[in-house]
Parts: sequence; structure tokens; C-alpha cells
Amino acid sequence: MSKLIVSDLTCQRGYNELFSNLSFELNAGEILKISGANGSGKTSLLKILAGLNSAESGKLSINSNKVGSYDYQSDILYLGHLPALSPELHCKENLDYLTQLNNSNSNQELDNALKNVGLKNFEYEYAANLSAGQKRRVVLSALFVTQAKVWLLDEPFTALDSNGINVIETQITKHCDDGGICILTTHQECKLPGLRILNL
Repeated sequence: MSKLIVSDLTCQRGYNELFSNLSFELNAGEILKISGANGSGKTSLLKILAGLNSAESGKLSINSNKVGSYDYQSDILYLGHLPALSPELHCKENLDYLTQLNNSNSNQELDNALKNVGLKNFEYEYAANLSAGQKRRVVLSALFVTQAKVWLLDEPFTALDSNGINVIETQITKHCDDGGICILTTHQECKLPGLRILNL
């Protein structure tokens, strides 16, 4: 069973302290929404949890594995609010790259993931030719193939229509029903069951 422990986390950007002595625990099956005004530190917190940025102080662990260790990082899937796609790669190549740390995928698994987000027949379309919504869907298709236990999702519903939002909410729910953990930021209403809220 997965367990994420955050202890006494403090984050400072320049002269501004965004949050201090932040502590919480998440167990398998839990979903946490991080709320707060623009600039309150939501994205900074996700990047610290992902091991991409360092906190001023504090400790992080997943199942006793410390942040930065291979076991910690392989349990994390971080999807930022901007679609981190290479315009020179097609959809399937971008998806494979996004999930390489957590697992290797067959061609069929990649095809199915893209189909699940409404991108059937776009497998070999280059990212440079996609709309904003389609780029977002490529990134979110990672949720259908990753084996990471902890999902960190920054504004996952941006540029999605109502059907796309429903697809992703359903996949998040399934992940947590299967023993995963999800932490997300969003300015949109969530229909996720058992949603906890952390205000920064």
C-alpha cells in the first residue's frame, strides 16, 4: 500500500516565503486538491513533491523512500500545466518518452492510451501540428499507461471539453480505487469522490 509523507516543508522563492512547516500524509486511494490564490505556491509544491525543485527545509518520502532516490522518483508521475511535448516527435513518441521512467510500453498500449483520450488515428501526427486541446490530451494519455503510484497533476483539465474532463476524472478515480494516490491543482469544479482539499 502506498503512503506519501510530507513533513515540515518550507518553500521560499526569492524574498517570498510561499509556505512553511507544511505537513500532511496521503494513503493509498486518496485524492488531494491543492487550492490557493495565484502565486500561493501550488505549482511550487507539486514540483517539490516531484523532486524537480528543492524545498528550503522538510522531508518527503513514499513508502520510506526519500525524494531523489530511484524508488521515489519511479513512483512519481508529474504532469505540469504546460504540455511538455517535443514538436519534432509524433504523439506516440512523445507519450513513450513521458512514461519511460515508470515503465516501458508496447505499441498497442500506446495506441490504446491515445485512443482513450480521443486521439485515435493521431498516433503519428507530429506535436507541432496539434491544437492546444490535442496537446493536452497527448500528455494526459500518460495516465492510461503509467505504473507510477503517485500522480501529481497541475491543472490537468486545462483546454479540455466536458467529455475530456469526464474521461480524466474517471481515470483518476480508477487509479485511486486501485490503490494509487493523486494530488492535483485545478480552478475547475471536481467531481472526484472523497476529495480532500489543502489550502495554501
